[in-house]
Amino acid sequence: MGAASSVPQARTAAFDEMRAEDGVRAAYAEIDRWLRATPREQLDAKRREAELLFRRIGITFAVYGEGGDPERLIPFDIIPRIIARSEWDRLALGLRQRVRALNAFLTDVYGKQEILRAGRIPAALVLENEGYRSEMVGIAPPGGVYTHVAGIDMVRTGPDEFYVLEDNCRTPSGVSYMLENREAMLRLFPKLCARHRVAPVGRYPEELLETLKAVAPPRAGSDPCVVLLTPGPYNSAYYEHCFLADEMGIEVVEGADLCVDNDVVYMRTTAGPRRVDVIYRRIDDEFLDPSVFRPDSLVGVPGLMGAYRAGNVALANAPGAGIADDKAIYPYVPEMVRFYLGEEPLLANVPTYLCDREEDRKYVLSNLDQLVVKLAKGSGGYGMMIGPHATRDVREEFRARILAKPGDYIAQPTLALSTCPTVVDQGIAPRHVDLRPFILSGKEIRIVPGGLTRVAIREGSLVVNSSQGGGTKDTWILEDEGPDAPEAALQSQSQSQSQSQSAGG
Repeated sequence: MGAASSVPQARTAAFDEMRAEDGVRAAYAEIDRWLRATPREQLDAKRREAELLFRRIGITFAVYGEGGDPERLIPFDIIPRIIARSEWDRLALGLRQRVRALNAFLTDVYGKQEILRAGRIPAALVLENEGYRSEMVGIAPPGGVYTHVAGIDMVRTGPDEFYVLEDNCRTPSGVSYMLENREAMLRLFPKLCARHRVAPVGRYPEELLETLKAVAPPRAGSDPCVVLLTPGPYNSAYYEHCFLADEMGIEVVEGADLCVDNDVVYMRTTAGPRRVDVIYRRIDDEFLDPSVFRPDSLVGVPGLMGAYRAGNVALANAPGAGIADDKAIYPYVPEMVRFYLGEEPLLANVPTYLCDREEDRKYVLSNLDQLVVKLAKGSGGYGMMIGPHATRDVREEFRARILAKPGDYIAQPTLALSTCPTVVDQGIAPRHVDLRPFILSGKEIRIVPGGLTRVAIREGSLVVNSSQGGGTKDTWILEDEGPDAPEAALQSQSQSQSQSQSAGG
């Protein structure tokens, strides 16, 4: 794994996760044999079967404002992405370290602000940032945790080179696709799954619920009431909201389903009001409480922040956590690790240029054809320019944008993201991928082995976001050792007993 101070080197070709110069990498040996033995028409049939399965379940991603049917099926690739357990274990150590530092940073900037007074991060960059919520100053979240669910986006550029591309500390999405991808592979390819020792991911909903219960107010006792707060069916991740609530066995609620009385949150039920102890909120800060943030919010709960401030309800993730994943704050995360933990970062950042710095801005404007330019407050692949793939007109447009509002933009080198074999219309071809592991923080830090692999379906594309046409893969962490039977083998045995299996691995 690359040292945290290393800089990604330009490559003439992306790192192929399946094939090395001397042949197929060990982790992919069985996948290679399977692909060689499976006729193309059978793979195509399984692709169609996967699409029907996902449509029947209703796994869609809503994209509004572009005309036509906003509900899109996220492309699912049937070739899993393989990561050796030894590689994953090193990543997991770095992920735990990073999330500990991010939570320490949030505790500090809403408390004593020691890192700002020490000059390790410019105070104005934090305190004048729109992601910083002054309403949170002096509030101690239950359990001292701000980011209960973090999604850390990782990219790979070589055999031992992994980099953090960005941190997602507000309301990271995508975990439902991670879980449904595994279920799809088990249904479609039970024999292939059984031939691998794949680390399980199915415990995530249970571990998420345990994490949420762990930060409930003390009065809640051993069985706190947990709900998931959604903005409603027009949100792009509404399927995930309902899926996770169902998997955890909790209620999914909208703002109108909750009320606050005497700084206590209640859920309206047919049996009368029920006190709520923990809210897994999937709506943005500014819409949470119209009496504190945006007064025009119709999806929030008036008085919610008062109940939170009184310690009568836990909010996950905490309001204000977004300051930790701001792209302008991202370059300072390694410094957070050193400042709060007294350790050297185990995970490397991608070198980042802040366009509001004169020296950085000059470099960016002189190298637009080589850099990726992003909105500091952007997400979903919007407001981004990949210099080597952009036309001259697009580069000039971004030059004007940067000059007009330099603080709105950052830039990074164009990384050669690793590739994995992917079934496309032309056959099997390498496509660029990233990885979003999900880290849970409560009384302890939990990480399911793997995460959501996103894949750029279009040839040559480096944009993996679902909103930009990207797809997903199942991520297999191969168990190198251990006496326990793998999840895949156990589940496939059960399925084989209940249904006859056609060809397909």
